[in-house]
Amino acid sequence: MSETGNAKKSNRRVSKYSNLTMKGNRSFKEKIALKNSLAKEALSEFFATCLLITIGCGCVAQTVLSRGTEGGFLTINLGFAMAVTMAIYVSGGVSGGHINPAVSFAMCLTGRLKWAKFPFYVSAQFLGAITGSALVFGNYHDALKAYTGGILTVEGPNATAHIFATYPSPFLSITNGFADQVMSTALMLILVFAIFDSKNLGAPKGLEPIAIGLLILVLGLSMGFNSGCAMNPARDLGPRIFTSLAGWGTEVFTAGNNWWWVPVVGPMLGAAIGACLYIICIEAHHDEDPVDKHNNLEPEPYEKHELTKKL
Repeated sequence: MSETGNAKKSNRRVSKYSNLTMKGNRSFKEKIALKNSLAKEALSEFFATCLLITIGCGCVAQTVLSRGTEGGFLTINLGFAMAVTMAIYVSGGVSGGHINPAVSFAMCLTGRLKWAKFPFYVSAQFLGAITGSALVFGNYHDALKAYTGGILTVEGPNATAHIFATYPSPFLSITNGFADQVMSTALMLILVFAIFDSKNLGAPKGLEPIAIGLLILVLGLSMGFNSGCAMNPARDLGPRIFTSLAGWGTEVFTAGNNWWWVPVVGPMLGAAIGACLYIICIEAHHDEDPVDKHNNLEPEPYEKHELTKKL
C-alpha cells in the first residue's frame, strides 16, 4: 500500500476515535436535549401546565382541607395568579407559555400558531393538568382521608371534588354559567393581546408574566363568584378526568346539571371573541412601524407561538 493510502487510513482512524471521544465527552444536558422543535414546545406546555395545577389546586386543597383556617377566597385567587405567572416564566421562551387550550386556539385563529401544532399543544396541556392533579392528590392524600373519612364526594358538607375542578354555585343556571365563561375568557384574551402588543403600551420585556398574573388575579376577584372562573379547558377538564378515576366517580361529570362541558366550550368561544375584538378594535388601527416605513424594510418574521408579532 502507498504512503498516501496509509496516511488516509490513519486520518480516518483518528477521525473515528475523535468522534467517539467527542460523543463520550458530551454533557448530560446535551445527551437528553430534544432536537425536534415541536417536541420541545409540547414538553414545555406539559411541564408548565402541570406546575400551574400543582400550585393552583394546591392552594384550593389547603383552604378546603383546613376548613378555611389556612386560606380563603383571596389566597386561592392569589395562588392561581402566581401559579400562572410562574408557569409562563418556565415555558414562555420555549412554547410561548400558553398553558391553556383557549389561548392556543386564539393564537391559531389569528395566525400566530400553526394549526398543525394545535393538537400537540392541547394534548400536552391536558396531560400536564392530569399529572398536576395527581401530584396534588398525592401530596394531600392523608389530609383528604382525614377530612372525608375515606369517602370522596362531589357534593355535601365534606365534598372535595371542587379542589380540582370548578362547579357552579347552586343559584347558577347553565345559560348564565356559559355566558360567564365566554365573557371572562374574552376579557382575558383581550388583555393578554394588549400586554404583548409592542405597538401599544405593552409590558416591559420580561415582566409580561407578572402582568398576566395580575390579570388572572383581577378576573378571579371580579368574576369568580359564579363558578370559580376557570377560563381554561385543560385546567378544568384535566383534573375532572383525574378525579373521576381517583375515587370520585362519574358524578364529577353529572353534577351541576352536567356542568362539565361549560368550562370547556365557553372558554374556547370566549377566546375567539376576545382575540377578534382586540384585532378589530385596536391592533388593526396601529400606524405602520416607523422603522419599516422610512427604511422600507421587510416586516420581521414572527414566531409561531409569540403574541408580540403582528399579522
